Amino acid sequence: GGISNGQDIYFRVAFKPVATILMEQHTVNINGTDTTMKAKGRHDACVLPRAVPIVEAMAAMTILDYYLIDRTTQL
Repeated sequence: GGISNGQDIYFRVAFKPVATILMEQHTVNINGTDTTMKAKGRHDACVLPRAVPIVEAMAAMTILDYYLIDRTTQL
């Protein structure tokens, strides 16, 4: 528990690297034959612009969740 005094809340966030590599890669297929593959479609090279609103929303939902849990103990 605790009471907020209105100051900013700081925390660290980590994201895993983007899994899709857009360069052609040398690999083997299921039969062991040499082949190449290249990812297709739209993939973000950097997820940072999308990450900010996601982290803000998740932080807000977590704070609300703890607020509601605290309210149930006051019944």
